[in-house]
Amino acid sequence: MAESFGTDAARYDRARFSYPSELIERIVERSPGPTFVDVGCGTGIAARQFAAAGCRVLGVEPDSRMAAFARHSGIDVEECTFENWDPAGRIVDAVVAGQARHWVDPAAGATKASGVLRPGGILAVFWHAFEPPRDVASAFVSAFRRAVPDAPVAVTTETMTRDAYRAICAKPAAGIRGSEAFGVVEEWRDDWAVTLTRDEWLDQLPTQGLLTQLAPDARAPILDAVGAAIDARGGSFMLKCATFTVAARRR
Repeated sequence: MAESFGTDAARYDRARFSYPSELIERIVERSPGPTFVDVGCGTGIAARQFAAAGCRVLGVEPDSRMAAFARHSGIDVEECTFENWDPAGRIVDAVVAGQARHWVDPAAGATKASGVLRPGGILAVFWHAFEPPRDVASAFVSAFRRAVPDAPVAVTTETMTRDAYRAICAKPAAGIRGSEAFGVVEEWRDDWAVTLTRDEWLDQLPTQGLLTQLAPDARAPILDAVGAAIDARGGSFMLKCATFTVAARRR
């Protein structure tokens, strides 16, 4: 799944959400300087926000398709997994990861980050969590189970809530806490919401990990079912969102 997001990099960049401006400002304010490494930078969504805030950002991205898109958008990128990336003696002020840190080994990732961060530098990893209305979520769950009856992950309406997504922070947080290189681990939550049309949500759904590996004919019934549920609501809905962050300073 981790290697599947580059199948449609342009859609990913177009449909995926940016990060709350308050979060970007909070990380920049806590950083001792402007040099940032963005782990799993993807198409450069977070990297461009940090660059716009005055930071010098280097992306580390293993998928050549995502890396190429990020470069085209103005971000310097080195193609590699973070665990195997060679910083070549470089020291930076901040290591960040948006929607990507759970693809990195928790212990190895914390060790790699501590080795590239200057004392007082910040490690900040963050994820979006979405909570669609229950009827829209139910339509997705039912159609997904029919399309992928042997799915390796359990998908229920209960897993499609903001609080359920918080569990994704646990392993990276444990990896940071287990490293003697970092101080107190902070956890932040930024709640927000967005109103989406049917077409906007159906544009984003194929970029989500549960669907990126499905063939178009397997994906179509799922999108049709979700589209019908949104149509029944008048063609749009409010998506409740939260962005969870785990952050710590290099000792």
